[in-house]
Amino acid sequence: MKITLPVDEPAAQRAHETAQQMGKNLNQVVCDDLEQRGDGARRAQQWPPHESRCLSSPARLEGWRFDRDEAHER
Repeated sequence: MKITLPVDEPAAQRAHETAQQMGKNLNQVVCDDLEQRGDGARRAQQWPPHESRCLSSPARLEGWRFDRDEAHER
């Protein structure tokens, strides 16, 4: 799908320069951003059922806490 957006020249130039610094063109940056925003909305819709399953699970941590040092023991 093609989308046309009105953008003032200075903003478009800054966005173009930023895209070049990222090694992309402006179209790729805009498409990536739209895709991420769409995925975020989808994930937000998936969260309530996941949260409900977690809260109703019989699994318990029994006071266990994450310990960074323990995680890095070799």
